[in-house]
Amino acid sequence: MDINEKERLARRHDDSKAACATRLAAALATTGMKQKEIASQAGIGEANISNAKKALNYPTMPLMRWLYRGHRIDFNFLMAGEFAQLPADVQDRLFAALKQLDLENGSDQTTS
Repeated sequence: MDINEKERLARRHDDSKAACATRLAAALATTGMKQKEIASQAGIGEANISNAKKALNYPTMPLMRWLYRGHRIDFNFLMAGEFAQLPADVQDRLFAALKQLDLENGSDQTTS
């Protein structure tokens, strides 16, 4: 996958709730855990995650902290689609998940 495709899938520089929701969905998918388990471990309610995945609000700090500490997915990726700082194995998992979401949504979004 080339850099342009990665930037498109990550919606790099797009800090909208919708873009954050897409990146969050991919990040959560890479954990291999159910939403209820994630919420419990992150110390938040399931509705918190659900609302962020529906683009009703941004991911909360406790959730982002949990993703960083447990899965090495940082704030910069979740909020702005910046991925260069992520370890290669984390990038591989995230882009596989983003590609799957893209296929499921039939998306042809372009970065701005």
